[in-house]
Amino acid sequence: MSEMNEFLVNIQIEWPRDLSEEKIAQLSVDERQMAAELAAAGTLVRMWRVPGRRENWGLWRARDATQMHQIISDLPVWPYMTVSVHPLAQHPVDPVYT
Repeated sequence: MSEMNEFLVNIQIEWPRDLSEEKIAQLSVDERQMAAELAAAGTLVRMWRVPGRRENWGLWRARDATQMHQIISDLPVWPYMTVSVHPLAQHPVDPVYT
């Protein structure tokens, strides 16, 4: 198995004004289902909500940036997202590695 890289991902969601409440509700259900599958696979490691906003930060794992892009762009809410992906590298004082 190839080594997985970690990415800190910020996702902001902007629903179009003309998108129905029913469509938003279905997309939200689909998004949670896919997130559960990604978590079970070890791809989505952690997720934090930004209080008061349609925004989150997550710790994700993928082989490389190309795979990370594919994972994010496959999310049901992708068309309504603004995403920034930050590749992470080991730090010598991280307690995990000392």
